[in-house]
Amino acid sequence: MTIQLTPETGVPINKRAPKIDLKTRAAACAKTVALLSDHGLEVELTAEDKEVAAALAVSYAQDPEKTSTAANNQRAAQLTPAVLRETNLILTEWGKSVVDSAVTVRHLVTNKLITETENPDPRVRLKALELLGKISDVGLFAEKSEVTITHQTTDDLKEKLRSKLQKLTRAHTQDPIEDAVVIDGEMVDVDKELGFDDE
Repeated sequence: MTIQLTPETGVPINKRAPKIDLKTRAAACAKTVALLSDHGLEVELTAEDKEVAAALAVSYAQDPEKTSTAANNQRAAQLTPAVLRETNLILTEWGKSVVDSAVTVRHLVTNKLITETENPDPRVRLKALELLGKISDVGLFAEKSEVTITHQTTDDLKEKLRSKLQKLTRAHTQDPIEDAVVIDGEMVDVDKELGFDDE
């Protein structure tokens, strides 16, 4: 089965390829592999392909920025369709499992707190109820802080600064200025007194 391609004309060619996150690149490549598979491409996953895909996923988990930079257009083009599809599956499942496990832990903690509200010790009951009230979905005991931001124009800020500077200069001019006290006496050679004149 042949694929009819219609090229887009007038698209500017960027000499520097944009940086693409590995997850985004793998998803796009996997869609291309799926489309090509529908049109007759046979994709067979070997043990070596699994190893390469797993290594890419582990590298991405350790440092997404560095791995995404390293997996540029040229290197991605050298990977087999099976590796690209498997990498996308691993990254998609990995991201989903992190979200799933976080939801599972959230439900477990909530259920344990609900159980502790029946504890015979009133301190434990009270603490369990307090923590249940602090859950973001409930928000009963949520501590909220309000921040007020006032926007001012540059002219307003300049005027405020000017008035503060005028107040500061007036405060200094209102203080009485004392005349210097002149002491008559003989001059002392400090170097000689301290013993530095020998050097």
